[in-house]
Amino acid sequence: MLIILTACGKVRDMDKHELTTKEAAVHLQESDRLVRLWCQQGRFPRARRVEHPRGDYWVIPLRDIETFTKPKPGPVPKVETQKANKKSDAVNGGATGKKRGKK
Repeated sequence: MLIILTACGKVRDMDKHELTTKEAAVHLQESDRLVRLWCQQGRFPRARRVEHPRGDYWVIPLRDIETFTKPKPGPVPKVETQKANKKSDAVNGGATGKKRGKK
């Protein structure tokens, strides 16, 4: 077990082949905030969240970092079914089919 000293104390429960988000950010040349976001999104399949009284932190295996490909910048593409629903809504006059205008 490897114990790393940080500003808020010791990071426990880490293997020598695991990195903190700050270390992973240096390795990936990104911000640690972005690496935490990727962890929350599940982009690192074997990353685990460790609960700590001073705040939870993520531990990422080195093999996840080495095989990681950065996502392209920009918005997440929408699912095809949503596009199909929007097209049918436009044809039918809206999602509920109600006519617009005053009564």
